[in-house]
Amino acid sequence: MADAAAPSVATLEGRGGGERTPPAPTPARGALVRMLWYRQLDRYPDTGPRIGYLAIVVAATIMLYYQLYVGGAVAPQILAHYGMSFRFYVDITVVANAVGAFSSVIAGLADRWGRANMVAYGLGITALLVLFGIPNAPNSWAFATIVVAVGFVEGIVLVATPALVRDFSPQLGRASAMGFWTLGPVVGSLIVSVVASNTLSHLVAWQDQFIICGIVGVAVFVVALFGLRELSPGLRDQLMVSMRDRALIEARAKGIDIGESLRHPWRQMLRLDIVLSALAVSVFLIIYYTAVGFNPIYFETIFGFSPSQANALGNWLWAFDALALVVVGVLSDWLKVRKPFMVVGAIGAVVMTIIYLGKATAPHTTYYEFVLILTLLAVFLGIAYAPWMASFTETVERRNPALTATGLAVWGWILRIVVAVSIFILPFVVSSTTPLVTYGAKAKALAAEYAPQLTTASQVDPTTLAALAANPGNAAAGAKAVGEIVAAAHVTPTEAISRLVALAKVPKADIAFLQAHGAAVQNAAKETPGQWQNWYWVCVAGELVFLPLIFFMAGRWSPAAARRDLREHEEEVQAELAKLGTA
Repeated sequence: MADAAAPSVATLEGRGGGERTPPAPTPARGALVRMLWYRQLDRYPDTGPRIGYLAIVVAATIMLYYQLYVGGAVAPQILAHYGMSFRFYVDITVVANAVGAFSSVIAGLADRWGRANMVAYGLGITALLVLFGIPNAPNSWAFATIVVAVGFVEGIVLVATPALVRDFSPQLGRASAMGFWTLGPVVGSLIVSVVASNTLSHLVAWQDQFIICGIVGVAVFVVALFGLRELSPGLRDQLMVSMRDRALIEARAKGIDIGESLRHPWRQMLRLDIVLSALAVSVFLIIYYTAVGFNPIYFETIFGFSPSQANALGNWLWAFDALALVVVGVLSDWLKVRKPFMVVGAIGAVVMTIIYLGKATAPHTTYYEFVLILTLLAVFLGIAYAPWMASFTETVERRNPALTATGLAVWGWILRIVVAVSIFILPFVVSSTTPLVTYGAKAKALAAEYAPQLTTASQVDPTTLAALAANPGNAAAGAKAVGEIVAAAHVTPTEAISRLVALAKVPKADIAFLQAHGAAVQNAAKETPGQWQNWYWVCVAGELVFLPLIFFMAGRWSPAAARRDLREHEEEVQAELAKLGTA
């Protein structure tokens, strides 16, 4: 909970000293138009409907992140299909995040225009792009353009959905509500992993993953279109600490000066506590966005896991992360503190990330060793993140509760910029990945298929091999090759001839491929694990930066102090209700 439940009750009167103006009456409109566009509620909803609206917001968030992250599950196949370099693929992600950063700023207008339509119609746009656009993209540039468009919409919804969650959840239940909201990116990642790990073995085409995602997206869009609502400005622009504040908020909503409270929104929100808090969690989450975008590539290229196995590791990671988010959110609300959880989560994440990066240069690490490491890492990430989300909205409310979406827009902009910059840097740190991603799978398959023949080729002088390739009937070159095989392998001349004949039967295209890319793949296999290890040290640095910046955020360290703040706030509420004659 925010310090002293944040501001005194006086802040509920709105900002500025201008005369309050009553809200204009809602014009009569057709029922369908009201349902599809005019979504405002003039009274704070009861518990049942409120939970229903929150559920739709969470479902919409999960769906959007499913759409955003589905490409990571089949990244190696996408690169192979379009002939993309790893650098080009990463640049698509960089641009999508950069565009999302600036669309997050646009979403700050949700304080004036509302949130629900942004979420509902944004979800419909992305569903159609994923269902029809990406699977039918004719080339890498068309694919990139559509992915960036999805990123643009995601940046808007990134701000609008937590703003809705904040509107419908008092501070005393904020961590639980934000725990469920943060299920959006985590469960979105989990769905990607579950679907991919269970379908990639028989749905070979990578496009199928997007088609499945798009169909589900259309269904969730329909639910949001007809079911999602939001509070009117007079209700949402106030601070609500507990459900006991409902009567006071509704009374004040009849006279609050909305325009005055929304003046100079960016000047009010670009404050040190808000900016540094947003920066803290952005660098903390570098490890998360690395996992989302590159874990399948990492596990397939470094450890030789199949696409299904690589995605199945995500099942464990995201499932435990989701569980931690919900459980810790409830505990944080029960104890009424956020910061201790953030500290424990950050320290645990640092320890587990260091253990994890140590395995990068241990190629024989087993699948279940990674399961244990990733699940513990996921739990600590969840312990830190759900309380952080609650504390951040309370930090924004400490400045002005009427500008929640603007404050979240600051966070969204900083988060997307940090992600874009970090992903842009990643290929410079992990510089040898492209040969492994582009040619590694085929080179490995050919090496396994022609292992005896490649051994034979290594025993013959390259000049001799070239002479035989140019003229298979060259008797002198053939005799020399047989002699070299006999000497190297200690076999009879007859066996040497048999091996030479087998070598000659290998298709020339396969030999050319191995000659062109085999050495690069071998060098990359040696260098890339250490480079990934360096990158994960960058992630550790981000987690360490998170720790001291916790002190800038709203909230008590002690449950006893938080309970004292709550008692004082409730006394103020009762006094204010008595003044209004509604107690």
